[in-house]
Amino acid sequence: MKKNSQKMTIFFLYIFNKLIKLRNQVKESWSTIDILLKKRTDLIPNIVEVVKGYSKYEKKTITEIIKARSNVLNATSKEESIKNNEALSKSIDKILLLKEEYPELKADKNYMSLQNKLSDLEDNVSEDKEYCIPGEFIANGYTKNTLKHEKGVISMARSDYSQTDASLVDEGYNSAGSQFFIMTENNTSLDGLYAAFGRVIEGMDIVEKIENVKVTYRSSDLKEGQEAPKDKDGNKLDADRPINPPVIKSLRVETYGIDYGVPETNDVFDYYTWLMNTYYGQGA
Repeated sequence: MKKNSQKMTIFFLYIFNKLIKLRNQVKESWSTIDILLKKRTDLIPNIVEVVKGYSKYEKKTITEIIKARSNVLNATSKEESIKNNEALSKSIDKILLLKEEYPELKADKNYMSLQNKLSDLEDNVSEDKEYCIPGEFIANGYTKNTLKHEKGVISMARSDYSQTDASLVDEGYNSAGSQFFIMTENNTSLDGLYAAFGRVIEGMDIVEKIENVKVTYRSSDLKEGQEAPKDKDGNKLDADRPINPPVIKSLRVETYGIDYGVPETNDVFDYYTWLMNTYYGQGA
């Protein structure tokens, strides 16, 4: 009984630590996006003043972006803030396109500088928004992908929430984002369960070198019950982290002339809220 009690304690400690980590990740993600959005909002009045001097016939566009900015500043909830910022993004796109109708704007250094700053912020905001890609593999109902997980094949990484609850199979199947892995040996157990999408045709020797870089320690080397190594301050070291991270200097993708377009994306499954509702009966 005592042994089972210890296992139960360890399980709940694992869940609790996972919840804290997920909660912090959510907070950090939103904090980063909020900072970027505020910087973007602060730039709007400056670019509006510059545009006013050239595009006197674009009152509607200018009024629209001023109103959109005001709506962002006056949002009273996270949901309203998201909605208003998306509307502001559309207004920004319109005002940035004015340079095509008013060539003199392109010659204005102040306008171009503000445009570049806005464009960079837009890109950063887009990159920081989380999304996931539906899994294109047989187990998820997609039968066209027959690529096997052989040496050199590139495949999408994803979460496996079903280890927590069997009802979360679909959420795991559709959880891939931007991370991928490269096969260094054949593994048929992954076929039909992960979205293989490419193959290394040159540079497999580099992949093998990356595979063998020195890391803090290998999680696979830990025996059952063995604790992870710690640093000099007593903090546990992250597993499988390269001591000297390799840097990719060049990478070439060959699509053989095929334009695959922009992938379909879904909202990320809120695993943290699900855990809170399931184990504690309340939201985050």
